[in-house]
Amino acid sequence: MTEPGAPQIETLFATRLYRADLDGMEGLNDELAACCRSAAEDDAAGRKWSAKNGYTGYTSYSSLDDLPWRFPAFKQLKAHLDRHAKAFAKLQEWNLGSKKLELDNLWINVLDPGGFHGSHIHPNSVISGTYYVDIPDGASAIRFEDPRLALMMAAPPRKPKAAREMQPSVPVAPRTGTLLMWESWLRHEVTLNQADAERISVSFNYAWR
Repeated sequence: MTEPGAPQIETLFATRLYRADLDGMEGLNDELAACCRSAAEDDAAGRKWSAKNGYTGYTSYSSLDDLPWRFPAFKQLKAHLDRHAKAFAKLQEWNLGSKKLELDNLWINVLDPGGFHGSHIHPNSVISGTYYVDIPDGASAIRFEDPRLALMMAAPPRKPKAAREMQPSVPVAPRTGTLLMWESWLRHEVTLNQADAERISVSFNYAWR
């Protein structure tokens, strides 16, 4: 029982990051990696967009919108994503009413050594996330930013050894087979890929319809 006058601390407005390291995905990961590399070679529009927008490597973000139809491996991946999106929604205690969460889009990211992806959000979506297909040793992390950062005005900086949940930004190091999901308003970036090989992932958005 708390003594009268003793301070009480509550943690409000939690920002949740959903992580699942999927088992038994080795064969599917090999298929997905082959599909990603094939798309990077054949998708001229995607390569052109990547070069124009400074993406170091290849992304299908603006070019291919039919990956589950085009590649059976992506259809299998979609089934995993749908299951985990449902679990994340339950964890969030969302009232979806008569509507449901639907996979709106997903795209390939083949990030070359030395590449990075600047800070951004995913507008007009509910859940965003990434599945990590091939993550070599030394590959870049994904870094999440405290969504209140722009409102902190004259707040002092955090101590270097502050607890993880108190830091203004938090890096998360995935491995091959890791699935991450977060609310789409959460700002994030991909730090510099310091590996000697490509970092292959598949990103996605879910809409509430």
